[in-house]
Amino acid sequence: MESTKELEAFYKDLFALIRIPSISSDKSRKDDMDRCAQLWRDILLNAGADKAEVMPTGGNPVVFAEKRVDNAARTVLVYGHYDVMPPDPVELWQTDPFEPTIKDGRLWARGADDDKGQSFIQLKAFQQLVESGELRHNVKFILEGEEEIGSPSLESFCREHCDLLRCDIILVSDTSMLDKDLPSLTTGLRGLAYWQIEVTGPNRDLHSGHFGGAVANPINELCKLIAGMTDNGRITIPGFYDDVVDLSPREREMIAQIPFDLGKYKANIGIDEVHGEPGYSTIERNSCRPSFDVCGIWGGYTGEGAKTVLPSKAYAKVSCRLVPNQDYEKISKMFCDYVKSVTPDYVKIEVTPLHGGEGYLFPITHPAYPAAEAAFKKAFGKEPLAVRRGGSIPIISTFEKVLGVKTILMGFGLESNAIHSPNENMQLEMFEKGIEAVKEFHKQYDLIG
Repeated sequence: MESTKELEAFYKDLFALIRIPSISSDKSRKDDMDRCAQLWRDILLNAGADKAEVMPTGGNPVVFAEKRVDNAARTVLVYGHYDVMPPDPVELWQTDPFEPTIKDGRLWARGADDDKGQSFIQLKAFQQLVESGELRHNVKFILEGEEEIGSPSLESFCREHCDLLRCDIILVSDTSMLDKDLPSLTTGLRGLAYWQIEVTGPNRDLHSGHFGGAVANPINELCKLIAGMTDNGRITIPGFYDDVVDLSPREREMIAQIPFDLGKYKANIGIDEVHGEPGYSTIERNSCRPSFDVCGIWGGYTGEGAKTVLPSKAYAKVSCRLVPNQDYEKISKMFCDYVKSVTPDYVKIEVTPLHGGEGYLFPITHPAYPAAEAAFKKAFGKEPLAVRRGGSIPIISTFEKVLGVKTILMGFGLESNAIHSPNENMQLEMFEKGIEAVKEFHKQYDLIG
């Protein structure tokens, strides 16, 4: 597939999905969410599913599909999500975020990787196995529309439809590799807790000349509060680390063997130095240790020019990445209680938990791991490394809790794909190798005794 027309024909279904701005955090996009779910249903039917349907939830719909080959055979459940992050700031995009563009060996668009592109890899691998007659076990698909907002409706859906979702292993492509020439299987994910903070001072915006120095400024107070949340890379909330399990010497030894070019890492994201919790390497910090981040902060006047205003309110969205064994609901309550306890009486504060989820670990001793290992070796020419990753997919731990099934994470994204950022992209080479790897996983999975 070298010509643009051949590429566009191959990616036709993916392009159609990308053109739908299925932004789950934007309530005005409800029609787009429904439209994207319906398109996924049609695509799955055309790919060879025996049945596919759009099923209601308390929020955005779920797409379920099934291909039954043999009632006595194992069943693989493929999970993905069709919702995407907002494209903002749009002015930083080099292309239209919802008009897929092939350029420089990459597909550029919101959702090119996360997760329409990676779900497309699963779809095409399934389709090719069906068409070649090589599929020997049953396959189910579940595609949700709320992953980017914490999957609030999916747990209840899973509980209600346990029989429908019954399977032997769950297969997910929504993670990344260390590098295109350094294949890796994700064996761990961090959990997440996310809040919005609202600080209120006076009952209206005030003239900073008439009131400055006599009335507390909510933005100033919010900044002090946030600044006090960390100290030299460690989170200062009392009790925050109580349930954190330290890495074993063996785990740290394995992580130290992962090829990692710190200079390349810094150059790729345009920083002079890394920063984080003392005593841990960069890889350990961004995958195996908790973190605290301000995801957004606003208030007062932000327009062109000057306006001497003392604002009435200030806001921030903040998150913590958690590690396995940390309960996000416990951490969420701990955070809310702590913020209120340190808030001075000259401002009012409200903390609203938005969403969260637990961390996850997949043991390399699981019978399905060698199948994934062999699949990556065939597609990439070398055995993959087992690594933990710093991102979160909260529903993965829910699957284990509700369905009693482990999830194997075969992700094909790269750091340079800029997911959640402007100019999200996916290398065409990774589509091809990803499809080959997923097809091989299905074949190897049949060989498990």
